[in-house]
Amino acid sequence: MKKTREKEGQELLTKKEPEKKLIVALKEKGGRNSSGRITVRHRGGRVKRFYRIVDFGEEKMGIPGRVIALEYDPNRTAYLALVEYKDGEKRYVLAPYQIKIGDEIICDEKAEIKIGNRMRLKNIHIGTEVFNIELEPGKGGKLVRSAGTAARVLAQEDGFSHLIMPSKEIRKFPWDCFATVGQVSHPEKRFEKIGKAGSRRLKGWKPVVRGIAMNPCDHPHGGGHGRAKGMLPKSIWGKPTRGIKTRKKKWTDKYIIKRR
Repeated sequence: MKKTREKEGQELLTKKEPEKKLIVALKEKGGRNSSGRITVRHRGGRVKRFYRIVDFGEEKMGIPGRVIALEYDPNRTAYLALVEYKDGEKRYVLAPYQIKIGDEIICDEKAEIKIGNRMRLKNIHIGTEVFNIELEPGKGGKLVRSAGTAARVLAQEDGFSHLIMPSKEIRKFPWDCFATVGQVSHPEKRFEKIGKAGSRRLKGWKPVVRGIAMNPCDHPHGGGHGRAKGMLPKSIWGKPTRGIKTRKKKWTDKYIIKRR
């Protein structure tokens, strides 16, 4: 019989090895590209881990499934639910908050408004919290996937659902896009503290050095006598980092009603 462990305010996690058919090996690159050059700084040195293959889409449409385990995933902040479907296949999905082992869920065009069920946005009632939302129909969930997050349906009109995102941005989504009812699991993640530098190293982060402590050839903030003041915050490449818009224009911007 599978054992579970419980922490105060957290979901029950099953103490078991991950499904062998649903994991693949991850090769650590340490922030380097195919030429061996560092393209992402402050990365490397994390513990070895497997990647869990998660179903973010609707591949098991119309087939009910039962949650048989809740598992920790080292690659994301949310927990995973191992679902066994009626046809015998097992899949990992993002675990909703407060879902329990033994609960039944389904992904279908229209389903009961219940935690864990996945359906088209046009069939979700106003005021319902959702996560793992599609940007384009059939492309799989892309938004609202981190621990404790949820969007809320504000309106249904003219072929679009209006949702308020965790960032307070309000945007439109086509009615045919799918979303999962509920809130992403592990909301207490925001209160967790790393505790020590070694824990951060194990997660794959290297120490970050202040630009003002560098030489002029290494950073725009470098050099000077004592602590030089009055300089504008810049990146290592000299790009301004305060008061400058960094969000590039995307094709999805046309769906934004109110920016964050």
